[in-house]
Amino acid sequence: MSNAEGPRSARERLAAERARDEVRARRRRALGMVSTTVAVIAVAVVAAVLVRGGDSGDRPQGAQAPTTRQPDGSIVMAEPGVTGPVLEIFEDFQCPACKAMEDATGDTVRRLAAEGRVKVVYRPFSLFRTAPEPTRGNSQRALNASFCAPADRWLAYHDRLFEEQGPENAVGFENRDLVSWAEDVGIGGGAFASCVARGGGGAAAERADAAARRADVESTPWVTLNGRRLDEDAVFTPEGIRGAVRNAGR
Repeated sequence: MSNAEGPRSARERLAAERARDEVRARRRRALGMVSTTVAVIAVAVVAAVLVRGGDSGDRPQGAQAPTTRQPDGSIVMAEPGVTGPVLEIFEDFQCPACKAMEDATGDTVRRLAAEGRVKVVYRPFSLFRTAPEPTRGNSQRALNASFCAPADRWLAYHDRLFEEQGPENAVGFENRDLVSWAEDVGIGGGAFASCVARGGGGAAAERADAAARRADVESTPWVTLNGRRLDEDAVFTPEGIRGAVRNAGR
């Protein structure tokens, strides 16, 4: 190695180390934001329950809009004939902020769809496909299992996966649990268990990840309405998401 190469190599190593430090710092900041969001939402939910005397208030009663699986792996929830506005939800079952959104506005989204006010497209994918274990494995196993669920029971399974979400730094979403939770929501039989055991998402999971890349998804939840990303007020508050859908028109 020449004298010129030595300092250059050292500089490159230093630059690489700084880049890695910045990535770690960004991740710590992001996790901190998620923790704050979850805490704020938890306080709001507790307050709402106290005010309403235990009534969930925004939980839909009665019919739910039909759900159908698309060739790209997404799940569409819409009343017949409803084509817009289109609400797309990119989510990862291991993402704490996605769980926070589901807790805060998941029922609102379903009610709007059941009322024929919006067409919802759920786009689960693996945000953590390049993350270290156990986060990557948790994310991938849950995603694969969701592709094994039939469309008419998919939303119930989707909800159960978020209910059972564990911490990123502990092994979770293990196959035996994924099968047991499916049975709890009415998905039984050996076909589902076999699909989960062989990582049945396969090509569908790859298509889902590709769709997220095409949409330039950088974090989750990533929610768009007619192609425009919604801000946190809309994503994490029932009033915000209702207002966004109302203003979008048809």
